Amino acid sequence: MKRISLLTLITVVCFTVKCLAQPAPVKNAAKSVFRLTTYNADGTVLSESNGIFISTDGTAVSSLKPFLGAAHATVTDSKGKQGEVTRMLGTNEIYDMAKFKVENIKPEPANIASAPAGSGDEVWLATYQEDGSKPLATTVKSVETFMEKYSYYIFTMQAPDKSDASPFFNVRGEVIGLLKPSATSTDTHATDANFALSLHTTGFALNDPIMRQIGIPPALPEGQEQALLMLMMSESGDSVKHAAVVNDFIAQYPKIVDGYSAKARMQVAVNDFNGAAKTMETAIKQAEKKDEAHAGYGKIIYDKLIFKTDTPYADWTFDKAEEETNQAYSITPQPTYRHQLAQITFAKGDYQKAYNEFTQLLNTSMHNPELFYEAAQCKTMMKAPQQEIIALLDSAINNTDTLRIREAAPYFLARADAYNAIDSFRQAVFDYTRYEILSGQRMNSQFYYVRSQAEIKARLYQQALGDLAAAIMLSPEEPTYYAEMASLQLRVNMNNEAAETATRCIKLAPEYSDGYLLLGLAQIRKGDTATGLPNLEKAKELGNPQAQPLIDKYSK
Repeated sequence: MKRISLLTLITVVCFTVKCLAQPAPVKNAAKSVFRLTTYNADGTVLSESNGIFISTDGTAVSSLKPFLGAAHATVTDSKGKQGEVTRMLGTNEIYDMAKFKVENIKPEPANIASAPAGSGDEVWLATYQEDGSKPLATTVKSVETFMEKYSYYIFTMQAPDKSDASPFFNVRGEVIGLLKPSATSTDTHATDANFALSLHTTGFALNDPIMRQIGIPPALPEGQEQALLMLMMSESGDSVKHAAVVNDFIAQYPKIVDGYSAKARMQVAVNDFNGAAKTMETAIKQAEKKDEAHAGYGKIIYDKLIFKTDTPYADWTFDKAEEETNQAYSITPQPTYRHQLAQITFAKGDYQKAYNEFTQLLNTSMHNPELFYEAAQCKTMMKAPQQEIIALLDSAINNTDTLRIREAAPYFLARADAYNAIDSFRQAVFDYTRYEILSGQRMNSQFYYVRSQAEIKARLYQQALGDLAAAIMLSPEEPTYYAEMASLQLRVNMNNEAAETATRCIKLAPEYSDGYLLLGLAQIRKGDTATGLPNLEKAKELGNPQAQPLIDKYSK
């Protein structure tokens, strides 16, 4: 009995020594381990995990799950110093891995193993330990391969608490993989750390479903074309991520105008016009292509004057936009710069000159349907015959590639208005409908009201009733729409419905005379003259000029 106890004690001691002993390279490499903490937008902790630094510039890897839903994240290194996660460098949901950039820390990075470990190899698991606990020794049970070149390890050990994404080191202190607890067994798994190295961003990263769940901005992808794509895609998304992409782009590509233009547009959006001016002046100094910088500045000024008229900025005028664009054209005489000059000329009110410039551009390589449309706008402003305007809009539509027919939506809308002006109401209705279909979105109440008026004049009464109903649904507080609906219902002998609609109009706007006029007519049409006449009298009191003739007619 005593011999068995002594033997057991010796075995335990030997096992303990084996667990505590680890090569010096492993001990040193364990300094690369950190604690990852992610936070909600309100600052509360979302999740915690482990991870490792893999380069001296702060590049790190860990599991992906803690980042999902996170507004920001920090890491605490082996010395207790805290740094901020500033950029996501790549993610993979299937293998639950993330690569990211950490600032404000001087990391002691680990080396990634160039050769995989094999079954039976002894390795060490290093978790982030505040109490200085040493790495745990274990043995590789088996190795599987995924994506033809990466290793997936299985170990016969139970993962310690709070050990997710902790690294396994080989005898040389190189990382072979990051821990991934098994959901179906007591085994512990690890995904090849080399796979984390392969993670990267692309120009479409901001639209990636996973990246959209992470509040931390993605890093610019490698390559100028992909970086430009991300810059363009960021403009329509999260403002914080857009600002990060813009600043990164300027820092990485200081001689390319696009970053400065994007920053200036951001500044214009918050009325920082002086800042935007300085940004574009810097672009002119730094940019390799000076013509693009001058043209970009001219476009920034033009857009501000056209689309942001609520806040004046004396230094920016159409003359200034024209001056910058002319400088661009003097450096490189491109049709696109002439086009911008023509748009500025139109904005200045010289419609004949703008018309000449737009039509002259049709003889250049820039020949496109937009030029016909802009020429038609010039003709409209000059009050030219509608047939001339329609002819130009016909050309705009006919010159639009059928594969890009959605781009012709504004041309159909303009032609619909032109047809309306010459009483070609059925053609107008057709074009309004084409515009609605090509736009691919729900129109506003005014659109449905305008189309209903064309439909009424084209005797398309059923369609008009539908459009008026749509207008009422979108703007239920507008009494004009109820009055138009009641008037049309009377025209098609829907007298009961007309009375109901007119009553709703009166409840909505008690001082609106048309409601009483239409209600009175509906009641008289239904044979209730005694009730209808007082409503006509009320319409008269409210100043409706149609009321007296109707009173005279139905009082006899």
